[in-house]
Amino acid sequence: MGSTIRQWTWAGPVFALVVVVASLMVDVPIAVLGVALILAVLAAVHHAELIAHRVGEPFGTLLLALAVTIIELGLIVTLMSAGGSNAATLARDTVFAAVMIILNGLVGVCILVGALRHREQVFQQSGVSASLATLCALTVLTLALPNFTVSEAGPVYAPSQLAFVAVVSFLLYATFVSVQTVRHRDYFLPEPSLAADVEVHAAPPSNARTAVSALLLVACLVAVVLLAKTLAPPIEAGVAALGAPRTVVGVIIAALVLLPESVAAVRAALANRLQTSLNLGLGSALATIGLTIPAVAALSLLIDLPIALGLDAKSIVLLFLTLLVATLTLGTGRTTILQGTVHLVIFGVYLFTTIVP
Repeated sequence: MGSTIRQWTWAGPVFALVVVVASLMVDVPIAVLGVALILAVLAAVHHAELIAHRVGEPFGTLLLALAVTIIELGLIVTLMSAGGSNAATLARDTVFAAVMIILNGLVGVCILVGALRHREQVFQQSGVSASLATLCALTVLTLALPNFTVSEAGPVYAPSQLAFVAVVSFLLYATFVSVQTVRHRDYFLPEPSLAADVEVHAAPPSNARTAVSALLLVACLVAVVLLAKTLAPPIEAGVAALGAPRTVVGVIIAALVLLPESVAAVRAALANRLQTSLNLGLGSALATIGLTIPAVAALSLLIDLPIALGLDAKSIVLLFLTLLVATLTLGTGRTTILQGTVHLVIFGVYLFTTIVP
């Protein structure tokens, strides 16, 4: 968190906005659009983290979650708008992909690399158990229950049910944030004796630096939404050309949005700060459901946009297996290489059965 602005953090959004303007006049190669989008996402999260470091908790955590969720919402909404009724399951696929990527892929990698370097790692079970309890409730209410309600046919909620679940999801997430950042913040803090992280203990940025980062953050978010709208047709066309199911689009979106948090979480695990890795991963999963689902539900109700949230039978089995294994893995406060391997195997099964259902 130095006093000077790293060049890529302002060059990234500038380049992305230039690409957006150019795409309105000429055909820009998909590779260039993709690079611009990735740079904008990475820069957005960087500036959100910098602002969060300045304002402190609990506002810092809220700001970072909101920034990432706005990015994800921009991608989902633009693709849903472009696809119309054909994209009714996009929000469901993206949220489910985020949960599977985090609980199996990210958690598995963090535990594995941490165990390979440090043999065994510890974390505060009280905070992680609270995160998992909230995540279990949110995933089942939003992704499983719609298959068993009878007011509407198919894996969808009736409008009143959708509104109710959206409110409940937001209240659950808001309560979790309150517990994590105010009432029981100590449950989620890593042991200071485990590692000395330069970035964590760095001095907060100045007011001027924070103001510049706020402007760059807005520029990044605008660029992400516009680039997503430009990339919507090529992404879906590419998935269709490969003969892959439409659910792969949701996996691509979730992987892209979670990239910055994933890098930070793996770095923390290598530094023997698994608590930080779990806070990043589980916090992102909770924000994805607790903020994205209410926002998409509100959009669906306001403009009558079709939305289907219920998972198919195969996905429900994988979701319940993931929640069960995560509860067992993170239920002792200690992890070894075995837990990481189990999670990565489940993640591999999820990816394979997504492409080959």
